[in-house]
Amino acid sequence: MKKLTVGVWLLAQAMLMSCSQISTDSAGVTATNEAGAETQGLGLKLELADNHYQNRAQSRSVLTITNNGPEALPAKGWKLYFNGGALKSADSTVATVQHFNGDLHYLAPGPEFKEIAPGASATVEVLGRAVGNVSNFPVGFYIVYDAEPGKGIPVSLAIEPGDHFNEATQQFAAKVYEANAAIQNLPATALTKVFPTPVSYQEKGEPFVLDAKVTVVADADFRREAEHLSEALATATGQKPAILGSATGKAIFLKKKPGMGAEEYTLSVNPERIEITASSPAGAFYGIQSLKTLLPATAYAGKAATVEVAGVEVKDAPRFGYRGFMMDMARNFQPKSEVLKVLDVMALYKMNKLHFHFSEDEGWRLEIRPLPELTSVGGTRAHTTDGSSIVPSYGSGPDAGSKAGTGFYSREDFIEILKYARDRHIEVIPEIESPGHARAAIKAMDARYTRLVAEGKKEEAERYLLRDLNDKSVYRSVQGWNDNIMDVSLPSTYNFLETVVDEIVAMYKEAQAPLNTIHFGGDEVPGGVWEKSPSVQRLISQNPAVKDTDDMWYYYFGKVNQMLQERGLYLSGWEEIGLRKVVENGKVNWVPNQQFASENFHVNVWKNSPGSGAEDLAYRMANAGYKVILTGVTHFYLDLAYNPTYSEPGLNWGGYVDIDKPFYFIPYDYLRNLKEDDRGNPLDRSIIKSKEALTEKGKANIVGIEAPLWSETNKTAEDFEYKMLPKLLGVAERAWAKDPDWAKEKDPAKSEKLYSQAWSGFINVVGKRELPRLDYYAGGYQYRIPTAGAKVVDGKVAANVQFPGFTIRYTTDGTEPTASSPAYSGPITATGAVKLRVFNAAGRGGHTITVQNQSTM
Repeated sequence: MKKLTVGVWLLAQAMLMSCSQISTDSAGVTATNEAGAETQGLGLKLELADNHYQNRAQSRSVLTITNNGPEALPAKGWKLYFNGGALKSADSTVATVQHFNGDLHYLAPGPEFKEIAPGASATVEVLGRAVGNVSNFPVGFYIVYDAEPGKGIPVSLAIEPGDHFNEATQQFAAKVYEANAAIQNLPATALTKVFPTPVSYQEKGEPFVLDAKVTVVADADFRREAEHLSEALATATGQKPAILGSATGKAIFLKKKPGMGAEEYTLSVNPERIEITASSPAGAFYGIQSLKTLLPATAYAGKAATVEVAGVEVKDAPRFGYRGFMMDMARNFQPKSEVLKVLDVMALYKMNKLHFHFSEDEGWRLEIRPLPELTSVGGTRAHTTDGSSIVPSYGSGPDAGSKAGTGFYSREDFIEILKYARDRHIEVIPEIESPGHARAAIKAMDARYTRLVAEGKKEEAERYLLRDLNDKSVYRSVQGWNDNIMDVSLPSTYNFLETVVDEIVAMYKEAQAPLNTIHFGGDEVPGGVWEKSPSVQRLISQNPAVKDTDDMWYYYFGKVNQMLQERGLYLSGWEEIGLRKVVENGKVNWVPNQQFASENFHVNVWKNSPGSGAEDLAYRMANAGYKVILTGVTHFYLDLAYNPTYSEPGLNWGGYVDIDKPFYFIPYDYLRNLKEDDRGNPLDRSIIKSKEALTEKGKANIVGIEAPLWSETNKTAEDFEYKMLPKLLGVAERAWAKDPDWAKEKDPAKSEKLYSQAWSGFINVVGKRELPRLDYYAGGYQYRIPTAGAKVVDGKVAANVQFPGFTIRYTTDGTEPTASSPAYSGPITATGAVKLRVFNAAGRGGHTITVQNQSTM
């Protein structure tokens, strides 16, 4: 699924720490100290010296260790831990780098390492793969002394990338400039004022003037939706409109009209009334969301005496019944407040499925009261030696107080989330990662076992074990773990799953929230698993249907499917739950598994990277009978970096994703719009020439679209929102809006012209209406502000911006542009370094780019 190559990328990209030589000197190095680093006196600086070392795609950096403390750093007896890839050590006599587990590694002094005196520094050369962006460096350094193995002390790291990325950044800025030049700046009067784009939209007549006297008149079935509307309008007018059962005169009416589709609505606005009609509460709710996007962005900035609502006639219904977003709060935790904000923005843009990824190798985030260790141990990351937590990951550091590494949702929190989602017609789909990606759960149940055995309760201790204690199997997952796979032969594994499922079902029942499916993961189980498990071998010898460890896969999902069916639920998972391993001519292939094709399995198919051989997998699975949610990495993985420049955070193992990728996705013919390889280069079309097309039968099995946001590089809510928005607006448009004309046009030239027009319209709506709204809506979102496009033209620096309505500001004196710097109005004649930065209407700026104008004009 999601993470196939993420682990490989993290291991390889973050840093191939390998030592070649070490020298010492007495020159101090300034580094930012964190709490704790000051105590032990160490600071680190990593300088990128060569990003194409030995003419290969590898880097050479200088790691400077500075001793700011009063005592010498000894020549031995310590380890420097960090998260990120360490794959080899060039000179083990000076230092060694070892892989601990997952993405955790450590550097230890070798026999020739010399102590570092107080005030002195040592420099260590380190090698690694070529650095792509700011997210590729190691993170989370801390030192552990052999004398106190259970205590980790944070060590600060300063990174100096040098000027290795300047040329590439300027080249990309020129590429962006050319792309932006094709975007027309459209007048506000030409923009569709309802978003996502409705099926039918017409502006007519005079506006409706909204003020504090307006009431909401709602049919009884729409009372909850009327409350939502009343609260939303209070933001604009300063007073919640009264909700009435009947009235005449000027008002907003929510009317039930039988015979309409399940999520269909109409919206009519004239000077005397606003009327929303629908046959269901969901339809009425989506009509309200369209009304909310009709309001100007300033309506959400504060109280206004009156607000004009444009006169429109809208008829609308969604293209797909499944319009999903996956929130990963397992790898790095996000607080409940951020989950509620995600639900708010999803609801505004009519998305209706929140895939709740609460369990992973690196964290279990949902309280299950019968199994408290799941959160006390599995929800805590820290450096310990007693099994009271799981190991630091993704830079969470040695202390349990890390907000990204430690945290969970209490039962009460989750019920509140479910109610909040329910009231916004969003179904929350919980994911229990299994049998792989389960280390947090496995270690939590190990801790439970240890506790109960010590209490003399061995039978109870074994009740929920997730591994065979005598298993000697050797494996390594793509994220680097060697102990993260549940043993699916154990009855205790199913005891565990049934307990968790029943607790989840009970929480949904208490919240009166819909629960139709539970997602059971099912991806990335590595070779070697279960081969030396006595329990597995015993099952193979006793069960004729299970011939080898490969068959354990089908055994497991058959039992899970049965468990869910007994509870009136269906099984969801990543694509692997519906695949079978076959060997043809000595080559391993994965094909749709006919055993489960008619079992109503819903599969998120993410593999479609060009050159992977799985470009058409979603269509093959749909054609075979599986219910498919299009989740392709190439267009919907929102955690991938926006572009290949150094300043853009995020991974790039699956390419780059900006707002255009989901926008130009063609659900029923996405092979047509695979344009780039995973390096962002133009695609060799021969790669997908013979791939399987979607059949009419298969088309009926495409249930919708989902965009995941994995959280390896999201330590804060701001990090999360930066990657989520504005990309999510492209997802919402493609999931809701009808098939656009450019996607149906067969003539390439005509299609390209239609696309260019549609793209300009969309990007103007986003820049002039939706992003200004998101500056204030639900407290405001820290969406990404684009970097400027820029190039030297006729000796002058020309610049433009992706979103019309945003402002470019610049400086020529070497300082960073601020909201008060000169606004760009035409090509800049200054020579030397010209710094450009884009600002939104609220005065917040994006990343600065620097263009070197060497012209002598």
